[in-house]
Amino acid sequence: MSRITEVFARLQRERRKALIPYVTAGFPYPDITPELMHGMVAAGADVIELGVPFSDPSADGAVIQKAGDKALAAGIGLVQVIEMVRVFRQKDTRTPVVLMGYANPVERYDQRHGGAGSDGGSAFVRDAASAGVDGLLIVDYPPEECVAFADELRRNNMDLIFLLAPTSTERRMAQVAAVASGYVYYVSLKGVTGAGNLDTAAVEAMLPRIRQHVKLPLGVGFGIRDAATACAVARSADAVVIGSRIIQLIGDLPRDAVTPAARAFLQGIRDALDAQSRAA
Repeated sequence: MSRITEVFARLQRERRKALIPYVTAGFPYPDITPELMHGMVAAGADVIELGVPFSDPSADGAVIQKAGDKALAAGIGLVQVIEMVRVFRQKDTRTPVVLMGYANPVERYDQRHGGAGSDGGSAFVRDAASAGVDGLLIVDYPPEECVAFADELRRNNMDLIFLLAPTSTERRMAQVAAVASGYVYYVSLKGVTGAGNLDTAAVEAMLPRIRQHVKLPLGVGFGIRDAATACAVARSADAVVIGSRIIQLIGDLPRDAVTPAARAFLQGIRDALDAQSRAA
């Protein structure tokens, strides 16, 4: 059983909702990410999504694109991201870490590091598993082409996570359900990260449709910016994912203010989610 599955099973027993913050690796300072991850866990994060900087993102809005550009300029690539997870694992062996990004860095990693490992699998999967990565969300990997990759990840106790959107068809939901593990991430808005206003009624209407096909926990992201929207989403979702708002919050802060600011923000979200769960 993966760490992600264990976390969602525990939260279900506790009747609580998962809080999943996203941060771009190496932002806003190249060496701050493990420290920032620990701070977010201390504030109540259940899973951490760690963005892998990429020069040509298709799903990221201006805020996360800018963060990725800054990290790339500082020399942060997939090698460095894996090492950040390894450092994080020196103190935290429980909190799941999901790498979120695009196909190009993953495939380039294998090209540069010998392709297949000694067991015939991916060098990237080998190294990510060794570092303590628990899941991957590769935005531009279609589920129908990922059966073998998903199997390899599961053999290494990692989950392959997919996005669904307001435009997803019943067929796409079924395709995702056939290969996904860990959780499924529902993109609540049409467009890129940080765009538009969250329509919580539309989210509540969509999730039952998805659950007809997907039996995994459902996380909802894109557009969650505060405790009120997090709680509104958590009424129907199993997890709330917050990214662009955190990036905005920490982007221009002095180094020593970054982790405290992120921790205080997430603590407020955690407290609100838990209060809502108790009341229910």
